[in-house]
Amino acid sequence: MMKLYHSRQSRSVRPRWLLEEIGEPYELVPVDISKQEHKTPQYLKIHPHGVVPALVDGELTLFESAAICAYLADKFPAARMAPALGTPERGRYYQWLVYSIATLEPPVLDIFLNTVMLPEAERSSKVAEAGRATLAEVAGVIANALGGKPFMLGDSLTAADVMIGSTLAWGQFMGLLAEQPVLSDYVQRLSSRPAFQKAFAD
Repeated sequence: MMKLYHSRQSRSVRPRWLLEEIGEPYELVPVDISKQEHKTPQYLKIHPHGVVPALVDGELTLFESAAICAYLADKFPAARMAPALGTPERGRYYQWLVYSIATLEPPVLDIFLNTVMLPEAERSSKVAEAGRATLAEVAGVIANALGGKPFMLGDSLTAADVMIGSTLAWGQFMGLLAEQPVLSDYVQRLSSRPAFQKAFAD
């Protein structure tokens, strides 16, 4: 059985959400970061940077949430979490998977670090404001891509929605989508799904 190494309020909610959408059995292995379980020699053999998530599937060990989600979507094609290979939709799917990590997450992280996470003496208002400006631009791009569709690629949820939606849900929690009604509605649609609720519940 697949094992997903997971910690609350981390990027491991992404593959957990996708696994719940897929509906295949897996073992959830909690990693207590407050007890430094992610830095033990045993866990460092699984993830060399000592962070979550990590997925173990037989002889395969994977880290990086986007890679895990892409792998799971391909491993279980019946769940239709990725468009068919060689189609234009598959190309757009790859685009949004990468966009979620390379373009959407960095400004949200900059805002989080410099308004919440770092000690006040280490925060930079300039970095936070630059993050807000970048996020506004990125939000416009995503809203335009949705274009009235329920999901990024049309009528069906894919792993791209898991990646984009999880970061937007984090942004909404921080109050960053107050002026983004299209994205707020999108997150509301996603967060009403039982798989989303289970992934974010604990």
